[in-house]
Amino acid sequence: MLLAYFVYEKLVSKHDLKLFEDILLKMDRTRAIITMGLLVLFMFFNWGLEAAKWKYLTKKLQPMTYWESTQAVFCGLSWALLTPNRLGEYGGRVMFLPPRKRIHGVFAMAVGSFGQNVVTNVLGAIAVVLFCFSFLKLNIVFNLGILIINLAIIGMMLLFYFNMRWMVSLLNSIKFLRKYHRFFDIMARYKFSELVRIMGFCVARFAVFSSQYYFIIHFLVPEISLYHILMMIYVMFVIQSALPSLDLLDIGVRSVTAGTLFAYVTNQKIAIVSSVTSIWFINLIVPAVLGSIFVLKLKFFDNNS
Repeated sequence: MLLAYFVYEKLVSKHDLKLFEDILLKMDRTRAIITMGLLVLFMFFNWGLEAAKWKYLTKKLQPMTYWESTQAVFCGLSWALLTPNRLGEYGGRVMFLPPRKRIHGVFAMAVGSFGQNVVTNVLGAIAVVLFCFSFLKLNIVFNLGILIINLAIIGMMLLFYFNMRWMVSLLNSIKFLRKYHRFFDIMARYKFSELVRIMGFCVARFAVFSSQYYFIIHFLVPEISLYHILMMIYVMFVIQSALPSLDLLDIGVRSVTAGTLFAYVTNQKIAIVSSVTSIWFINLIVPAVLGSIFVLKLKFFDNNS
C-alpha cells in the first residue's frame, strides 16, 4: 500500500488522470485484446528462449529435456519473487539438477546471467549516450566524458564475457575461494563459439521483451516514435539492473524510472506507468504463479525420495 501511494504521489496528478481517461475513451477494444494477447504470447517466447538457454548451459553438467529445462526456469521464477536481486532463481533452477551438480549449476547459470547483463548494458550504454546527447544538452566536455565512459563499459563487458577464464582466474586469486575451484571452473569450460551462441539467446530474449514494451506503449501513446520508446526503455533497463531490487516490489522502481524518463517525450505519465505495470505483471508475476506448480511438484518428489 505504501509503495502504491508513493508511486501515485510521485507520478499522478488530476491532469494526468484526465489525459489517461481520454486515452481509455478512445481505446479500440479489439486492438486492446490483440495487444494484450501479444504481450502474453511474447512472455512465453521470452521464457521459452530462457529455457532453451538453460538447457544449452547445463549440457556440460547433466543433459536435460526442453520440458525439464522449462520447469526449472519457471520454478526459478517462483523462487525469485521474494528474494533480493532474484537470487532465489538460482536455487529454484538447480534443484532440477542432480545434487552433486547443483553448485556447478549456479556458476553455469551465472554465465547465462552475465551474458544477459552484457546485452542489457551494452545496448543500454548506447541508449544512455543518445539520451544525454538528445535531451540533457550538456557541454561538449561532459558529452565526450559520457561517451568515453560508456565505450569503456561496453568494451570491458564484452572483453570479460568472451574471456570467461579471466573471471575464473580472478576467483582463483582470492585465497579462501581457491578450494572451491572445482565448482566455478565450469565457467571456463565454455568455448568462444558456445559463448556466442549463449549471447544469441540473450539478444533474442532482449528483442522479445523490448518488443513487449513497444507494443503496449505504442498502443497507449502512439505519438511516441519507435526510436524514443527503445531509447527510454533501454536506459530504464540499465538503471533497473544497477539497483538492488525485489521482484515483488520492483514495480515502484520501474514506474518512477519510466515516468521520469518518458516525461521527456510525452505528458502521458499514467499511460507509461500502466504499460510498465502490465509488463511487470505478465513477465514476472504470472510466470512465478505458474512456476509454483513446479515447486509443489518438486517438493512432492523430494518428500518421496
